[in-house]
Amino acid sequence: MTNAACGQGKDSADGPYVWKNVQIVGGGFCDGIIFHPKARDVRYARTDMGGAYRWDRKADRWVPMLDFISYADNNLVGVESIAVDPNDRNTVYVDCGTYTSSGNGAIFYSHDGGRTFGRTDVPFSMGGNENGRGNGERMAVDPNNSDIIYVGTRQAGLWRSTDKARSFERVESFQQVLDAAAAEESARQQGTQPVNAGQQNPMQRMGGMQRFRNPGVGVVFVLYDEASGKGKEGSQTIFAGYSAMNRANMFVSHDGGRSWAVMEGAPRQYIPNHAVMSSDRCMYVTYSTNPGPQTMTDGGVWKYDIAADKWTDITPDKPDQERRFGYVSVSVDLKNPKHLIASTFGRPMSGQSSAEDIFRSTDGGMTWKGVFAEGGRYDESKAPYVIHTGIHWLFDIEIDPFNSDHAMFTTGYGGWETYNLGNMDKGQPTLWTVMSTGIEETVPLELYSPNKGAWLISGIGDYGGFTHWDLDKPAPDSHHDPRFGNTNGVTGAELKPELVVRVGTVHGGYSGKAISYSLDGGDTWAEPETVPNERGRNGHIAVSSTGNTWVWTPDRMPVYYTGDMGRTWNVSEGIPNGLRVIADRVNPARFYALDIRQGLLYESRDGARTFQSRSIGFQAEGRNRGDSRGGQDRVYCAPGRENDLWIAAFDGLYHASDGVSFRRQQHVDEMHAFGFGAPAPGSDYPALYMVGNVDGVRGFFRSDDCAESWVRINDDNHQYGLVLHITGDPKKYGRVYVGTHGRGAVYGDPR
Repeated sequence: MTNAACGQGKDSADGPYVWKNVQIVGGGFCDGIIFHPKARDVRYARTDMGGAYRWDRKADRWVPMLDFISYADNNLVGVESIAVDPNDRNTVYVDCGTYTSSGNGAIFYSHDGGRTFGRTDVPFSMGGNENGRGNGERMAVDPNNSDIIYVGTRQAGLWRSTDKARSFERVESFQQVLDAAAAEESARQQGTQPVNAGQQNPMQRMGGMQRFRNPGVGVVFVLYDEASGKGKEGSQTIFAGYSAMNRANMFVSHDGGRSWAVMEGAPRQYIPNHAVMSSDRCMYVTYSTNPGPQTMTDGGVWKYDIAADKWTDITPDKPDQERRFGYVSVSVDLKNPKHLIASTFGRPMSGQSSAEDIFRSTDGGMTWKGVFAEGGRYDESKAPYVIHTGIHWLFDIEIDPFNSDHAMFTTGYGGWETYNLGNMDKGQPTLWTVMSTGIEETVPLELYSPNKGAWLISGIGDYGGFTHWDLDKPAPDSHHDPRFGNTNGVTGAELKPELVVRVGTVHGGYSGKAISYSLDGGDTWAEPETVPNERGRNGHIAVSSTGNTWVWTPDRMPVYYTGDMGRTWNVSEGIPNGLRVIADRVNPARFYALDIRQGLLYESRDGARTFQSRSIGFQAEGRNRGDSRGGQDRVYCAPGRENDLWIAAFDGLYHASDGVSFRRQQHVDEMHAFGFGAPAPGSDYPALYMVGNVDGVRGFFRSDDCAESWVRINDDNHQYGLVLHITGDPKKYGRVYVGTHGRGAVYGDPR
């Protein structure tokens, strides 16, 4: 285990550029909200692949904490769990790791409210973007001894720190009970006697029981009975929930974690996924048949009275054979232990595919009312695009410990909050507003800054795309008509910037074509009359400089072109399937495509009707050449110059001002993204921007002298993990847009 200091979770005051998010608001799965139980307005949010945030009360927005994560550590931008120290308003722990297959995990710790962090590398990996990512919380600080922290893992059992997360050790006594429970279930299914787990070697315990442990989900929450505190020994009664069904899945220790036992009487017909403790020593647990967000067919809400050692089913609306769904989250009011809310997952209603709801009880779960069934209303003004997306994935709901009227819930695109939950007691509707301002978790798949009109037009994963006339305000609407899920390609005509074309995937449940165009700079969109192939989707789009010719390469299909805005289409000749085509920025008849694996450049001089190939003098080597969605291993054409080509290879940058004689540029060692922007004052050549390594230094770079020299424009506090795209703004020198993998689109201006 290693420890290190790391970056700041705030804007650096002395970096070369000022960095801000292009405002979309949300756009990804915010899967957890953590309130400090004793400090007003101290709360944190976690996301599955876009870092973690702290709440800034004065600014009335969320502030990212993990933008310092580097490309080398990009797996750590996914957050599995967050824990606060209930005895210190400034201490927070963030359990990081996007995929268990990566093999690396780290816990970041802060003692100044998430502004700066230290780091502990741990010998277990997390799955912040895997099934069960909305369960929790897996990590918890002992309220009776802040040195003690428990962490539940997906594949390595339960771990404990006794030094504020500087080191961890595995809780072997928990593992023994877990293995014994798995062995008992295995024997029951096979009709044999269980094998004593202590008689097995470690490989037998880790491998032989694996299929009964539901590997990859594991220990999903840890809770303490604060009343069981025993001096510096900490809480004596500790609970842990394990994601398994039809076998023991709830465990308890009554001696501070030294030994563990199965909780008898706990439901086993489904799996636990979320639990909270009330001030009157009752534990509330939600259950389902899947950790989520995959399909659930059953579930419930149960109450465990610690003093009475009694389990009670308090499910608000019980699933049945006709209405199959689960329960995923529960919250209890710290000011009133009888005040509860619980959320559903996949709940169907007649005439609707899904009607999720939050159920509220004011009598400890004896009776419930549906928040939205009782007339809850939405105000989408802070993120207008969400009007097209119903609530879903309510994997965390919370009641503010200091305001019983203030409740929040998460969704697949951020979350909502109300400040009048108590209206239900008056028979009045609750009003919910978007709570996600400051959280940006989209994945831009393409960024296009036209030379006139909007600042930025984006292609986004899951939520289509946006046209931003004001970067600091959410777009009035998304590209919703026709509505795409992913927009993989978007570009326009160099000499006719009001024409923009985009391609992607039609959003599930909607009909339409996977290509659309705009004649007003991305403000409104229309579909062409036809498509070249009804199954065509995604891929890449090119538009000639005058806008007369469009070239679309759908995924795994031929290259198609149209000269009449999609009324008719033809197959381009002389070019392989699947290649990305770009347009010359001056000559409307010229198009280019690169096959870097074969070392071939394809060129058309007749409006994409035919292509001819020629060698570029080098070809790609190695299999690991960055993310396939990124801007590397692509050809680019310089604005304002005919046949002036750049190849941004993963392992170097090449330039041919004549489109033929490519020369490798000095200094650039590795590339992940490339683009052009407005020339520097006194220059007539576009500024170049790139993401990668220059002379061994990783960063975002700008060159004002045609790649002769580069200046790093980001700093170590603004790295954003994995970055897929970069482009300058042709309208404003120095402005640059960066497409991250889970932290949205960011833009930078020189200080």
